[in-house]
Amino acid sequence: MIDADACPVKDEVYRVAFRREVPVAVVSNMRMRVPDHPLIERILVSDAFDAADDWIAAHADSKSVVVTGDILLADRCLKVGATVIGHNGKPFTAASIGGAIATRAIIADLRAGGDAVGGPAPFAKADRSRFLQALDEALVRLAK
Repeated sequence: MIDADACPVKDEVYRVAFRREVPVAVVSNMRMRVPDHPLIERILVSDAFDAADDWIAAHADSKSVVVTGDILLADRCLKVGATVIGHNGKPFTAASIGGAIATRAIIADLRAGGDAVGGPAPFAKADRSRFLQALDEALVRLAK
């Protein structure tokens, strides 16, 4: 499943899905182009706050790979046993999610206090490569 609205690695997911013949749900709250292919399902949810996240969390399970940059969605999916991979290829795990949530909260507090806090590092070629490797490894692990 892809949290697709701001996902920079959709094309990579499609390539891996075609190669491994695994279905992909592309979940978004706005219409977007997806390949016309039987393995790709476009899920268009309402524009309500967190509608895409809610759909993904409700449909994720231990056989799912979820691609998202949203830390809170990652936490929800991990709780139901899904494998969760960030856009940069770094997996969210039960061991790492607590620290990621705490860091998110600290940054939100700093921003609310008026502090200038930089965003995430720009998406790089190495992130794309790391993502492809992490997705492939996750699918191999789930196929066993």
